[in-house]
Amino acid sequence: MLITAWQIVVQHDGAPGVDGVSCRDIIDGPGGLALVQALHEELRTKRYQPQPVKRTYVPKPDGRLRPLGIPTVRDRVVQTATKLILEPIFEADFLDSSFGFRPGRSAHQAVDAIGQSLGSGRKHVYDADLKGYFDTIPHDQLMKAVGMRVTDRQVMCLLRMWLESIVEETDDRGRTQRTRPRQGTPRGGVISPLLANIYLHWFEVFFHKPDGPGTWAKAEIIRYADDFVILAHYQGRRLREWIEKTLENRLRLTINREKTRTVLLTEPRATLSFLGFTLRYEWDCFGRPMKYLRQEPSAKAEARLREKIRELTDSKWDWMPPTILIARLNQSLRGWHTYFRPGHPHRVFHRLDGYLLTRFRRHLRRRSQRGMRLPQGERLDTYLQRHGLRFFKSSTPPASASR
Repeated sequence: MLITAWQIVVQHDGAPGVDGVSCRDIIDGPGGLALVQALHEELRTKRYQPQPVKRTYVPKPDGRLRPLGIPTVRDRVVQTATKLILEPIFEADFLDSSFGFRPGRSAHQAVDAIGQSLGSGRKHVYDADLKGYFDTIPHDQLMKAVGMRVTDRQVMCLLRMWLESIVEETDDRGRTQRTRPRQGTPRGGVISPLLANIYLHWFEVFFHKPDGPGTWAKAEIIRYADDFVILAHYQGRRLREWIEKTLENRLRLTINREKTRTVLLTEPRATLSFLGFTLRYEWDCFGRPMKYLRQEPSAKAEARLREKIRELTDSKWDWMPPTILIARLNQSLRGWHTYFRPGHPHRVFHRLDGYLLTRFRRHLRRRSQRGMRLPQGERLDTYLQRHGLRFFKSSTPPASASR
């Protein structure tokens, strides 16, 4: 199991932890087999101790910073092996309403499930947001949730050691600070997504009990990790109070009331944003007297990609040949296009194609004082496509977008 875990860790090839050792350093040094044998001996003799977790920050779309905890490679191997053992056990308990960090399930399936629930008449949506979920999970209740299915003391000891591992953070001046967390599981750890699912799974269990809204309100819950929506025929005071009481009093989590809202999608201009998609009802484009559920990339997702395109075509890259610049852009555009292709993304794709042409026109003009002349009779969009640029729309953008 440790050998398989090592192979998985090498495939992901994440950043090094506090010891500065990467997967490549181990491969070029003692080798993966030596690492696995050493870890196996430490686990067998109960001498294994996790190293501190490296704290780093990544920017969020709203400008704030999201903390990440990066374990060392050796700890990632042990966590991966433990996850390979525990995941099938808890997969037998997880409900069909959960889609995040689960094998064979995706964000697209979660969005489709919302569409099916809306189609059954549940137009009232409780759009929930938990404040710092990964950082606020209470350790004692999480271990009780794991203990419902796991009785092996050594495994429980491993999980508790990882939860209580020292977090090491280095500031801008090079000063190192160490803290021991009293709650939460580090976002970035291999085992963290599974533990987060295990804990919030019990909210779904309470939801479907006889005294829960899944029974008396005929409501449905769709969850992707800590993002979830509750759809019902009517969002009354009783349902909202049950949600808030269960999350805050029973599970000891915090609801971000600034971002949590209740929306009735049949109202004019009502929208629901979930996992980067925006859902809303619109009239049929052919003028037929019927509405359909439109699914397209959200305004925030589009704005983030525009910012990425702007950065990659900034004036500091004017020295770069267009072919190399196009190759770098395609790496970002390909994944975005694949994720947001389902639904009705054509309007957004059309706008982004026009933005790509505008940015490339500026880039090409800045490259030379005399500007760049396209081959006679060739448009900018066809020139860029000939050099490999992947436009979002399958066909060539219309001439109005290239003028």
